[in-house]
Amino acid sequence: MSISKPSKLLFSFAVAGLLVACTPKIDVRGNLPDPERLSDIVPGEVSRGEVQEILGTPSSVAVFDQETWFYVSQRTETLAFFEPEVKERSVVIVKFDNEGVVSKIESLTAENGKKIQPVDRKTPTAGNEFGFIEQLFGNIGRFN
Repeated sequence: MSISKPSKLLFSFAVAGLLVACTPKIDVRGNLPDPERLSDIVPGEVSRGEVQEILGTPSSVAVFDQETWFYVSQRTETLAFFEPEVKERSVVIVKFDNEGVVSKIESLTAENGKKIQPVDRKTPTAGNEFGFIEQLFGNIGRFN
């Protein structure tokens, strides 16, 4: 029994579609400074303005201390319908002294992170919980 040419073509497209569907989606987010440019920042010599020229705008600035800048980057990979998997994470922390000169540079990776377990408790709120009938007929007579 021979297989017709359109059937072979359809089978080829189906196999190609399955292979393409299994290709992981790579997502890069944040501002990852180039290591060569990062080496240009010498603590005690480079000012805040020069850091912004070299690395660009920081991803975040410390809330209570405007003297700490964060450059955050993350690369994730998602395969089909599964949860995204973090392949690479980097945080560069640049700290300034009171004169606006770099005092310290730190680099953190995903290995420095900690897993946290959120609490499942719920906060009680004031008010009533309406049943189905109350919701259905609750507004009768309220409007003019």
